[in-house]
Amino acid sequence: MPRRRLHLVPIALLALVLVAGVAVGLHLAQQAASTGSGAPLDPETGSPLGAQQTANGPIAAPRLATGLKLRLNGTKDPFAFPFKDPPKAGLLFDLDTGEVFWRKNPNKKLAIASVTKMMTSLLVVDRLEPGTRVPVTKEALAYTGSGVGVLPKGKSVGLSAMLHGLLLASGNDTAIALAQKTSGSVDEFVDDMNLHAQAMGMRCSHYASPSGIVDKGNYSCATDLAIQARAILDNPRLAPIVARREAVLPFPIKGGKLYLYNHNPLLKQRYRGTLGVKTGYTDAAGKCIVVAVRRGKRRLGLVLLDSPDLAKQPMQIFDYAFRKLA
Repeated sequence: MPRRRLHLVPIALLALVLVAGVAVGLHLAQQAASTGSGAPLDPETGSPLGAQQTANGPIAAPRLATGLKLRLNGTKDPFAFPFKDPPKAGLLFDLDTGEVFWRKNPNKKLAIASVTKMMTSLLVVDRLEPGTRVPVTKEALAYTGSGVGVLPKGKSVGLSAMLHGLLLASGNDTAIALAQKTSGSVDEFVDDMNLHAQAMGMRCSHYASPSGIVDKGNYSCATDLAIQARAILDNPRLAPIVARREAVLPFPIKGGKLYLYNHNPLLKQRYRGTLGVKTGYTDAAGKCIVVAVRRGKRRLGLVLLDSPDLAKQPMQIFDYAFRKLA
């Protein structure tokens, strides 16, 4: 009898462990189903297991993440451009298929100046709902470099107007205000930018400011910027903004209106089919542009970093490409 009792105790314990394991498994499955993510939740944070944490919650894949998969496996591109004065890096690609037509140092890490604001806008719209009011802080008014310049001190401005100021006028003041509203501080926002880039599958980008005014530690590459271009053009809140040549918006200043003009040279010159996206310039970065053009059903994207001439070089490349693809 004693021997039989000694064997029964482990069997009972094993049964209890199995029952508990099934219960835990069912609980985790229910959590995964309730989030729709397919991943169980961390019992302490309530976020998907494995998600990266920030002061403002987990950074998971962006809600409107790009589906662009660049086809960079080939060694010879269909197009060759005999530039007299070439850009330092560049990429011409199909925004929908990912086919690459021309590349130059596509993965080279380079300063990108205000092209940084592409990532800023993607993080902002992923975190802030339409209609959000953005306070104009003293830090925003202490900006350097380009800015909207008329942000009303101590007031709140609608999110749409602030995004227009960010992407059309390349406002460093709006970048600061949006960063503070989104993440609580500029430093926290920069941390979130870097995590957001990782979540989008970017491999050579690192950010040091929400505006790009700081060159040190702020860089990207043509392939990562192509991913961002597709994400912005697929975003129903950002695509209409970057396509605008100019905008007149209600604004809480004297006169009640804000007049903004896009720095994109293709939009300024009314180049046919231009869809956006963003330009930038600092001494370290040179002249940079990420731009997209549609002709018929085909959308081509172009990244030029440290280009000698943003007024002519992009249009020459697009003219040649669409002629060859016709």
